[in-house]
Amino acid sequence: MTLVSQFTSQETEAVQQLKQQLPEIQQEAFQSDEKYKLWNVVLDKDSNDSRLDVILVKFIRARNLDVSQAREMLVSVLKWRKSFRVDTILDEQFDTEVFNDQVGFIYKTDKKGRPVTYNRYGGVDQNTVFKSVDKFIRWRIQLMERGIQLLDFVHTDSIVQVQDVKGATLFGRTPNTKEATNQLIQLMQDNYPEFLAGKLFIHVPWWGSRIFKLIRPLLSEATTSKFVVSSR
Repeated sequence: MTLVSQFTSQETEAVQQLKQQLPEIQQEAFQSDEKYKLWNVVLDKDSNDSRLDVILVKFIRARNLDVSQAREMLVSVLKWRKSFRVDTILDEQFDTEVFNDQVGFIYKTDKKGRPVTYNRYGGVDQNTVFKSVDKFIRWRIQLMERGIQLLDFVHTDSIVQVQDVKGATLFGRTPNTKEATNQLIQLMQDNYPEFLAGKLFIHVPWWGSRIFKLIRPLLSEATTSKFVVSSR
């Protein structure tokens, strides 16, 4: 079953409304009439590519079927991608002594064919990994974009995340770690709508619930509903 076939009639109608606004959306975002390619799909109002509908419905759902708000979100995402230089981020090189499989990686898929991203922030050398908040953020956004490259937007359009917090301590987070975490949470929520299929926290210590209470206000209810916590 394709993703498009699972749209409700309201979603289908909202997607068509948003699609017709794509020229104005791109003009507002880029001051250009050139058609932008978002996640390898051209933003063309006359396109019959079902993948475009799947991408647009993400914005629709993220804004509770409000086309006007979905439009604003799409404009904001396009502006951010330009300013953050996301379209060239896959070509960037990072120090493998710092950013490697001990910090995060993509490995296989779940039973539904969705890519699985593993993040290992517990037990890492925070002074090294988070020495530059900006560099860490760019590396993590690159990892996200790599995961999206594995989606076909026909049968799969979301990613499963596994957060391994083994070795984390209650009072051991550095200021840079906190800053990077807060920035990343906001960036993901603002610029990657409906990409999180589920988030599994593993090796969570007894005090983990306290941390969840602290970060919960930063996240939407739709996001936190996808969290699963597995304690030691």
